[in-house]
Amino acid sequence: MPATGTSATGPVDTGSGVAAVVVAAGRGIRIGGGTPKQYRRVGGQAVLTRTLAALAAQDAIDRIQPVIAADAAAFFLSCLDELAPELREKIGAPVEGGATRQLSVRAGLEALASGDAPEIVLVHDAARPYVDAALIARAIAAGRDHGAAVPGVPVTDTVKRVAEIAPGIGRVHETPPREHLRAVQTPQAFAFAPLLGAHRDAAAQGLDGFTDDGALAEWAGLPVVVFVGDIANRKITQPADLIEADRAFASDPSEMPAPGARAMTAYVTRLGTGFDVHAFTTGDHVWLGGIKIPADRGVLAHSDGDVALHALTDALLGAIADGDIGTHFPPSDERWRGASSDQFLAHACGLVRARGGRIDHLDITVLAEAPRIGQHREAIRARIAEIAGVPLTAVSIKATTTEKLGFVGRAEGLAAQAAATIRLPEEAGPALDAEAETAMRQG
Repeated sequence: MPATGTSATGPVDTGSGVAAVVVAAGRGIRIGGGTPKQYRRVGGQAVLTRTLAALAAQDAIDRIQPVIAADAAAFFLSCLDELAPELREKIGAPVEGGATRQLSVRAGLEALASGDAPEIVLVHDAARPYVDAALIARAIAAGRDHGAAVPGVPVTDTVKRVAEIAPGIGRVHETPPREHLRAVQTPQAFAFAPLLGAHRDAAAQGLDGFTDDGALAEWAGLPVVVFVGDIANRKITQPADLIEADRAFASDPSEMPAPGARAMTAYVTRLGTGFDVHAFTTGDHVWLGGIKIPADRGVLAHSDGDVALHALTDALLGAIADGDIGTHFPPSDERWRGASSDQFLAHACGLVRARGGRIDHLDITVLAEAPRIGQHREAIRARIAEIAGVPLTAVSIKATTTEKLGFVGRAEGLAAQAAATIRLPEEAGPALDAEAETAMRQG
């Protein structure tokens, strides 16, 4: 194993900005047919087109380096033609991939290194077109904070480690506790220089079989963390995945499933609400929406007393029917005395995503005579969007008074109410087969 930070071909320059390597050199033989899966059309566009568009639409990503097979230039150009001109500007000339995924990723990294090397690089599979802005934002943040970070989702099936004793038969050697297991996805995020150095070192030692960059980074001695992935961020691997993607991305009603037909994953919309109030006390500031606002008084609270984040946390917990903020962070626990409320909101968002959910919209109304929040509104929106890992357009904050009525009107305290709109995978009971249904009707 090489020493951390070494490189078989010398030092790697550290750059600035964020780039993405999109690995599209595979043949996709498991999917069947003559066209690789990344060039198959779902909802009217190629899978790769949708993946490139999702990445290129993010302001935080400066450039994208595609890696394709040697004979796929025509396929790739057709994907570019489907993109809006402003998105095409971020996409560099493709480079040829290698015989393994690891070799293809290195080709993309070397292409980036030949120009202005980025500070952070995302490595993403072309066959994951469901990647969204929130997951990309979490990946970039985790890459910057930790240097090597991969998205993961909890494993719901029991996993066995086996040794094959006959064709198709394996003897169980271990059943690892699944609470410690994560199914790893992309985009994976890394500090660029250490990842390129690790790739070069592996190549120098004749190693080219790492199936993801997190594993290669581990081999190189880089500490790797797992951040919250997205259960909806599926990889297209089997023919059924193409059918589901076609349904999910279809924009023409004629392409939607027939009445009574169901996609493999259906979502239901949930709405949760929350309310919080704190009395004023001596002090010189209040926290609202994660922003410290100067005031002539403070609030009486066990934590930092951020009524906006507390109400929003309760709204998200309500949407997943998982108690309230006091259940997860009891005021009797001294760990939360004076605690920053951003961790409460982040925890609730993580619970939503751990259930395979998506956060669609967060709406807060602050009720107070003072302080006025008008000049702080956009800072509050931006901070909440950052904590929750959602686009700025998914956050709304408003303020009102109570026309001098009640404790708010008497300036004895302030309050906030919030609503959170999310989507969760539908929980459906097992379908009855025809024979069992007939038996029930007769019985």
